[in-house]
Amino acid sequence: MTEAVPLAPPAEAGRSLWADAWRRLKANRAAVVSAVYLVLMALACVFGPLFTGHAFTTIYPDYVRTPPSLAAHPFPDEIEGALAEALRRARVEPTAWKQHGGRIEVTVTSTRPIDPRIGRYLDRSSSFEGAQVIATAPDGLSMTLSADLERQRFLFGTDNTGRDLLTRTLVAGRVSLAIGLLAGLVAVTIGVLYGAAAGFFGGRVDEAMMRFVDVLYSLPFIFLVIMLVVFLGRNFMLMFLAVGAVLWLDMARIVRGQALAIRRQEYVQAAQALGVSPFGILWRHVIPNTLGPVAVYMTLLVPQVIILESFLSYLGLGVQEPLSSWGVLIAQGAKNIPSANWLLIFPSIFLTSTLFALNFLGDGLRDALDPRDR
Repeated sequence: MTEAVPLAPPAEAGRSLWADAWRRLKANRAAVVSAVYLVLMALACVFGPLFTGHAFTTIYPDYVRTPPSLAAHPFPDEIEGALAEALRRARVEPTAWKQHGGRIEVTVTSTRPIDPRIGRYLDRSSSFEGAQVIATAPDGLSMTLSADLERQRFLFGTDNTGRDLLTRTLVAGRVSLAIGLLAGLVAVTIGVLYGAAAGFFGGRVDEAMMRFVDVLYSLPFIFLVIMLVVFLGRNFMLMFLAVGAVLWLDMARIVRGQALAIRRQEYVQAAQALGVSPFGILWRHVIPNTLGPVAVYMTLLVPQVIILESFLSYLGLGVQEPLSSWGVLIAQGAKNIPSANWLLIFPSIFLTSTLFALNFLGDGLRDALDPRDR
């Protein structure tokens, strides 16, 4: 009788670099929380302005530099000032007014007969709507008007021209995130491909490619931006795509240094001995092993582009009104300290929290994509 031979345990299925990176990234709580926060921030900036109740271009003359509040305007002490301002334009004098819930009644007098269309002046105000005449004196020199109070909520307050700061902060987030991601992706794509090719091929190819990078480094950056504005116009998306095509120089040098070290590794030499094409080695071995530093640099490049955009907008070369960005809002808010500090606080919170999330996510991606930590 023959003895039973125990079966060998089934071989464990191997994991690819991407599957292993995803497993390790999920284990990093700070990176996961940061990724979720960035997704929520992007969704808030894209869809949030639809639910704030204000257009980012709407100006409320009665609420210039209004502090943040959860209550609805106008407050009782604001109604009298709004009435006086609206009726001053109509050249009549208010003698008495009273409020009934969400509606007011005001009596006005004048030395000349009052035009019944005077209610239009109240409708033009940011505080009243639906004005109508309810009583007129026989001589026409006195009239009683009624109007609904137009309720407005400004959770983040308003800016120097009376625009809702919450809406403008969310719309500015669209611009800042779009610019940072577009320019960052363009810079990383060009820099990774260019630097990996230069470092892997080496020799004269590397020498020629890096001397071209040195030539681009020597050109004045602002001069290049001005030329881009001349050729591309005021389309800021196209302009920052082109700006990203200039910011790839640092990325190319970083990836080149990594590629010079990787080309000497045993697995690269083994792939060459097996007859794998140079471009196959670049795609399957060199570029994946440089993704750790690339991910970290990407998270640093996005805030760098956002800050650069605010500088260019200050010079008149970037985002122009009525659009805005976090950098522009912060620059405007810094001029209003301490009288209107909310103009600086809220855009700063949005920007700094996003930068923190990008940094934590970059650290997590670096740890997850580094093959040496597998």
